[in-house]
This record gives sequence, structure tokens and C-alpha cells, in this order.
Amino acid sequence: MIKTLSKRIAATAVAVTMGAASYAANAATEIQWWHAMGGVNGERVNKIANDFNATQSDYNVVPVYKGNYTETMTAAITAFRAKQQPHVVQVFEVGTATMMAAKGAVKPVEQVMTDSGEPFNKTDFLSAVISYYQTPEGELLSMPFNSSTPVLWYNKDAFAKAGVSSVPTTWDEMEDASRKLVDAGYKCGFSFGWQSWVMVENYSTWHDVQIGTKENGFAGFDTELTINNDHVTGILGRIADMSKDNLFVYGGRRGDSLSMFTNGECGMWMNSSAYYGSIVKQAKFNFGQSMLPLDMAAASKPQNSIIGGGTLWVLEGHDDSEYKGVAKFMTYLSSPGVQAWWHQETGYVPITTAAYELSKEQGFYEKNPGTDTAIKQLNLNTPTPNSRGLRFGSYVQIRDIINEEMENIWSGAKSSDDAMNEAVKRGNALLRKFERAND
Repeated sequence: MIKTLSKRIAATAVAVTMGAASYAANAATEIQWWHAMGGVNGERVNKIANDFNATQSDYNVVPVYKGNYTETMTAAITAFRAKQQPHVVQVFEVGTATMMAAKGAVKPVEQVMTDSGEPFNKTDFLSAVISYYQTPEGELLSMPFNSSTPVLWYNKDAFAKAGVSSVPTTWDEMEDASRKLVDAGYKCGFSFGWQSWVMVENYSTWHDVQIGTKENGFAGFDTELTINNDHVTGILGRIADMSKDNLFVYGGRRGDSLSMFTNGECGMWMNSSAYYGSIVKQAKFNFGQSMLPLDMAAASKPQNSIIGGGTLWVLEGHDDSEYKGVAKFMTYLSSPGVQAWWHQETGYVPITTAAYELSKEQGFYEKNPGTDTAIKQLNLNTPTPNSRGLRFGSYVQIRDIINEEMENIWSGAKSSDDAMNEAVKRGNALLRKFERAND
């Protein structure tokens, strides 16, 4: 009896061992994707990963939320140093130069696609999106994912109540509409979020005004900021003057002021097109979106806006078989159906022409007028050296400096000239430090 029982136990152990070995052999290869998308967008990221996983059994993409953009990039750099890096990490656009300088840490996404034999054609992508993330030789460094641009959101019901007959297209009209809104009882005419991105970076490209030397940093690390020019200081000073009558009310550096628009306090709001999903859910009024206003003192016609948001960077240090899984996921992520869904749900722009055309075919823009504003604005004109974008080292920290100095303007602590002069001085000091570190 004991002998028989022993044989059964041994046989069971062999079966369990063989089963485990068989499972290990058939287990999907795990692909770690670290991202900065919280809330509803985090749920959408999970859906993309889950839907991809359901299409095949060889790879399992695991999305992991790591905090905001800065926290996510910092976590990835720290993990790489500890040799525990993910395969893919989402990095916002101002981290591009820092990622490029991370020698030995980044595997260009174009190389990943080519080495893996995945079909990949850069002409499929919107040029306004991918040009930001290419080397001077044209190699695509990271895969565009959540790209957006600032637009002018407006409350149609508030306009009707205040007697604003048309959407402002210039800053003169912005001031006039804001005064009517305040006179009609609204807390403010307009506010904006991500203020450095909207009112320094995009204001500059929209008016074809230089942000920094060396083609805004694209042509070399030995660049200097020029955001203390008369056009930038002029518009910031004008906005500060408008704040005295509540035509403008400041509501925070990022998206903090969203509620000021969605709860009906302010009739207009300038911020990312990617707030579409949030505004649809929160606003209890009819709203629209339009292109950014033009400052006639700076330009006679608009040039183009630039993108914000993030791209997906592939990190070195993994097996070739795992990079094949990364490449297949990138193919899925950039497919027309996935990109059209992501665009329509969030307000981020589709990264490919095919996804844009699919959205048109599906009648999305016809049913939701104005939702193609961001795409039109990005592609309004062929980008110039001033309007292609920016690529400054340490720009995460520099943007914080710009935000601090802009807040000094809104509080009345400094004039716009003094604040931007100080921003340039402090920012250039960081640029020189970055340049020395990457000689």
C-alpha cells in the first residue's frame, strides 16, 4: 500500500513538473509599458493593452501607471540604472532632448521596427507629429502616442447670453468678448492651462517667433532662449492688464483651471485638444473649439501650432525576442482603427493620415463640429525653423522656471519684461549645464 502510494505521489510530481514546464514554454512574453496616463485615460490605456493581448498569445503587454510625466520619466531613468527598466516608457515632448542624451539607454523605435521585420512607413504619419521626434537624419526615435495641441474652447451658451456674435480670431476680439462676458455676470472672460506650453511655446510658433537660437535647439545643444522678445513680453503684459478687470483669471499651471470653464465661470479656455473627453462629460452647456487667436502686433497671419503630450520610447537591455513583441504592439497601436478610437475618445490627434481619414469616413467630425481643429491647426502651414517645435535640454526644469516667472507677472510682482528676462537668464544657465554634460 505504502509502495503504491509512493508511486502515485512520484507520478503526480512528474506530471506537475512536466505541466509547469509546458506552461513555461507556452507562456506569453511579458512587455512592460510604463505610462503617465491617470484616470479615464489610464483606463483607455489598459483597454488598448488588453485588446492587443487578445489578438495573439505570444506577448502580454502590461501597462503600469507611474505618476505624472516627470515622475514617469524619472522612474524609468532610475530603473535603467538599476537594470530593471521597462521595455516601453511614455515620455512627454519636452523630455525629448534628455532622452536623446541618455546614451546607451534608448533603442530608436524605427530600428526596433526594422530589426523585427514589422511593416513600417514614416510617410503614413502626420508630418507635424513625427517631425518633433526625428533625428537630423530623419530616423524616428520614439512612437507618437498621445499628441495634442492647444485650442480655444468656448461656451456657446455664454456667448449667446453675453451678446458675443462670433468666436474670437484675434487678441483684440478676445479682449472684446471677455469684457462682454464679464459684463454679463461671468467670473472671467478666459483662462488657460499648461501656461508655458500655451502662452510661450505655442504663442511663439503660431506667430513664427523664435523660442531659442539654433532652430529652437534642434540644430545643437549650444542654444539660448529668446523668449524675452517684444512679442512674448507684449502679450503677457497685455494679459496681465486684462486680469485687473477679470477679463483673464489665472487658474494654475496645468489643467487646474478646467473646472473654471466646465462649471461656467469663464466663457473661454485655452488648453489642450485632449480635454475633449473631460469637457464632454463635465460641461452642462453647448461648447465648441476653435483655433488660437492671432496677435496682430506679432504677425499678420498664423503659422502653425505645435504638439504636446507624449511618445513611447523603447529602452535598451532586453532580448531580441522581446523587441519583436514591442514592434508588434507598436504596429497595433498605430493601426487606423486603434488610433481613430483613441482620437475620438480623448481629443488627442490621430498620428496617421489613415486614422484621420477613417474618422472622417465614420462621420465623427460631421457629428462633432470643431473636433478636427487641432489637426488643421498643426498642419496649417509647412513648419519653419521657428515653428517646428523645440528641443532644449533640461526643459522640464526650464519650463518650471518659466511658470514661476509667469506667475510673478500675474501676481504683479514683476513686469513681463523683468520676468521673461529672468526666465531666460535662469533657463540659459541650465542649458549650459546640459551642454557641458553632453559634450
